[in-house]
Amino acid sequence: MNAKQKNRTARIERETRETKIIADINIDGSGVSEINTGIGFLDHMLECFSRHSLIDIKLKAEGDQARSLLIIAEDIDNEAL
Repeated sequence: MNAKQKNRTARIERETRETKIIADINIDGSGVSEINTGIGFLDHMLECFSRHSLIDIKLKAEGDQARSLLIIAEDIDNEAL
């Protein structure tokens, strides 16, 4: 990347009755991730995606896991990524 190009970054915040999601993404990153969704397998897959795509992802998702993990995963997919 030359000096004239800027990092391509985004910050997404979404809050509903069921979930609260905050995501910071840097497309021109180095594959660093800090992911906490409360869903172990989803965390793992997003960490792998970040590492292999060299996209920096910082993601925190909170929600009522007793009610529905699917709602958390859907909100991450629909809004943050």
